[in-house]
Amino acid sequence: MKITRHEVERVANLARLRFDEVEMERFTHQLNGILAYVDTLNELDTSGVEPTYHVLDLVNVFREDEIQPSLPKEAALANAPEQADSFFKVPRIVE
Repeated sequence: MKITRHEVERVANLARLRFDEVEMERFTHQLNGILAYVDTLNELDTSGVEPTYHVLDLVNVFREDEIQPSLPKEAALANAPEQADSFFKVPRIVE
């Protein structure tokens, strides 16, 4: 598969990118090089290879949800710099 200059221009336009003539030629050449490399990888026999979803063998580390008592309002507000009617008082940031 070969990418044409017209296809590079179209993708650049969709991405709202502007390239000069030298950049267009360079990107066309580089993208064709990438596709040529992928074609060589496609020639390999991977029928006996399991898919790799992650480079590390990870397991789920989430704990089960358990209902626990909440922190009392007084304890939550104990270190608040300012409070009003049992709420945190913060500076206004939206006009």
